Amino acid sequence: MRLLAVVMSVAVVGGAAIWAQTQHTTPEPKIAAASPRVSAAVAKGARWLASVQGADGGWGQDGGEDSSARPGERLESSGNDVANTAVAALALLQAGSQYNPQVERALAFVLQQIEASPTDGLAITNRQGTQIQRKLGPCIDTFLSSMLMSQLDGRASTPALNARVRKALQKTVAKIEKHQQSDGSWNIAGGWAPVLGTSMASRSLFEAQNRGVAVDAAVLKRAEDYTVIALSAPPPPAAPVAAGGVSAGRMGGAASAAPVEAAGVALYQSAQALEQLSRTTADRVQNAKQISAIQGQLSNAAFVGGFGSMGGEEFFSYLNISDSMKRIGGDAWSKWHADITQKILGLQNSDGTWAGHHCITGRVAMTSAAILNLTVDRAR
Repeated sequence: MRLLAVVMSVAVVGGAAIWAQTQHTTPEPKIAAASPRVSAAVAKGARWLASVQGADGGWGQDGGEDSSARPGERLESSGNDVANTAVAALALLQAGSQYNPQVERALAFVLQQIEASPTDGLAITNRQGTQIQRKLGPCIDTFLSSMLMSQLDGRASTPALNARVRKALQKTVAKIEKHQQSDGSWNIAGGWAPVLGTSMASRSLFEAQNRGVAVDAAVLKRAEDYTVIALSAPPPPAAPVAAGGVSAGRMGGAASAAPVEAAGVALYQSAQALEQLSRTTADRVQNAKQISAIQGQLSNAAFVGGFGSMGGEEFFSYLNISDSMKRIGGDAWSKWHADITQKILGLQNSDGTWAGHHCITGRVAMTSAAILNLTVDRAR
């Protein structure tokens, strides 16, 4: 799963280089992850993302400007937000150094929001009700922006900018640590698939720790305990979904008595658990039984299909699985990567985008998550 108060100086925003990284009747042939087809799909998707970035450096549900939205599409939110901007920047960062100018502008947008946010509280933005928040939780902006700061920490062109990135990272880490739920999760009410919000929160702390930021070990331990306990419990039933990916519980229907956490499906929970429990060599030894059980689920096409049609939740879950399988390595990783690559390639639209069929339908989050999946083998 790798499945985002002061604007930067004109010199930085103007383009100073910051980074040095450059259903079929018969089975289709497997596609190598580094094949020309993959490269072409990534390039086309990344070019689209770059072309619809907003003048303010941000992206919203379907692009960065009102003119980017699909004609006739009923958007659940308008304007640009931190979460979509952060995940788009993560995707372009991984797509190649030619997108450094776009990532720089996105960094300015996200830094401004982090720096202007109060120290108290988990949120880093006053914008509420965006599609990605309604699906992954109201503070997904904080988690994705923290992940972006971790990726950019130490890679800025000047000491001053590096200091800003590190300070922003430390601020988001402190917020995430302080607002962990008593059960060890970040399953904050208000999301269709809050376990994915927990996944992003926990991952952001782990990545920050890898960058040398002090992270409370007790917080990470509680998150791991939550994951192990959740795996041993029977998975909750998925809430019915109406058009647009809204659970019946959110519409006052028969499922309204179900807890928010019941809105997910087994794929989301298992993907979160696999990533959480496979981070280090010691983790993979200690959690070998659980990891093996989850890997066994991946041979079940219905399980991998998630809710049954493609939405952003599936793509972010695939990213958790891909990152985990890459760590584990071997034939299982090669097979998974080839299979999921083929699946994702088959869902790309002619304009280079990916769009969800339920829940997270926005082209920005879907295209970004697709790129991160297809390029997971080149992630830092």
